Amino acid sequence: MPATAKRNYGPKLEPHQIILSPLVTEKGTHQSTHKNHNAYAFQVNLWATKPEIKNAVEELFNVRVMGVRTQLRLGKQRRYRFRFGKLSNWKKAIVKLHPDDKIEFF
Repeated sequence: MPATAKRNYGPKLEPHQIILSPLVTEKGTHQSTHKNHNAYAFQVNLWATKPEIKNAVEELFNVRVMGVRTQLRLGKQRRYRFRFGKLSNWKKAIVKLHPDDKIEFF
């Protein structure tokens, strides 16, 4: 998809609708504190594109974003009594920041 192309699905999303929550995990904490990585993980809206995620992080946290990587994560299967179900699929974004910038969650 060319950089100038616009997506033709889903509604227009505001920055607070794109970034749903930060993912605070052991691996994510290591990536955010290590000076060579300077990357933060977020759970994002399934309809969000990489440029939208970049703009949302820059606007919400006042930082400079160097790159965005995304993953579609499949929902896990769960069992409730005698039935099996499935959790919703979700999207994960790993945002690499400029070396001078940091995000403080706590």
